[in-house]
Amino acid sequence: MNRDSNTYTFLFATVMVLVVASALAFTASSLKDLQASNVRKEKMQNILATIGIETDREQAEKLYNQYITAEISLTASGEIDQEVKAFEIKLNNELKKPVDVQRFPLYEATVDGAKYYIVPLRGAGLWNAIWGYIALKDDKNTIQGAVFDHTGETAGLGAEITQQWFQDRFVGEKVFDEQGNLVGINVSKTNNDPKDTDKNDHEVDAISGATITGDGVTAMIKERLTHYLPYLKGEQTVALNQ
Repeated sequence: MNRDSNTYTFLFATVMVLVVASALAFTASSLKDLQASNVRKEKMQNILATIGIETDREQAEKLYNQYITAEISLTASGEIDQEVKAFEIKLNNELKKPVDVQRFPLYEATVDGAKYYIVPLRGAGLWNAIWGYIALKDDKNTIQGAVFDHTGETAGLGAEITQQWFQDRFVGEKVFDEQGNLVGINVSKTNNDPKDTDKNDHEVDAISGATITGDGVTAMIKERLTHYLPYLKGEQTVALNQ
């Protein structure tokens, strides 16, 4: 075949496209299990981080099994759904469903004899989704720790929600007021306690220039915790799910 002909050029290009496509498909298929494993371990790391357990991916599963004592899937009415594995619930999918058919994952943890309750979060920032986890102490009111992440918030502004200094502001804050009403935590640019010494004001200092992202964090925390009220109010008996 004449290598200078259009037919040869077309056939050569077709073969190359098929070869490259096959190679990419094989590589993607080969890495699928590894990627899934990494996502799973990263999720474990984030859950553990809310209770002060820092780990790398290699140790994540071991420490997760050591400290997480229960994985619970709650219905909108606060009942436990034993048929749904809490760890496998994807909030981005759940939020697309009517509330009455959603499932709300909850994790119980024990560290040095102290019990904690970890709630997954998901909401909207300025540009895209934000998410995270918040751990409550045994009183089901005081925050032990929080972890936040995002899809596409602005670097140096909204993206700062991933920074430890911002997440540390939530430690010790209360999500219920003295009357037992759920008020959450307000990320406020008018906060009168910038050093975060008052842990009963239900506020943390906002990130300068990231008002919408901060509002998203505020709304996310309260909206998600609202669905756990029957459990947090002690109206449900929680059973181990592991």
